Amino acid sequence: MRIKPLSDHILLETVEEKTDSGIILPESAEKEKPEQAKVVAVGPGKLDENGKRVPMEVKKGDRVLFKKYGPDEIKVGDKEYLIAKEEDVLAILE
Repeated sequence: MRIKPLSDHILLETVEEKTDSGIILPESAEKEKPEQAKVVAVGPGKLDENGKRVPMEVKKGDRVLFKKYGPDEIKVGDKEYLIAKEEDVLAILE
């Protein structure tokens, strides 16, 4: 099954964070820090007040920081994803 986000929504796949020494940090050790994820799919963008499509700033493959409590969790088959609005993205990691 393929998921195609609508409007200004993005489909995210979470990325486990590691310390500099390679230790994977559990979610409980992360306190209230923003989360990291890889963008799997993006919607076409929302419409402005004149009905024109506003292009998305994020694109498929970007690695982003997002608000921990912004996205909704979904499960497709055995994979878990997050669906968020573009406004929940705080930064693109380069």
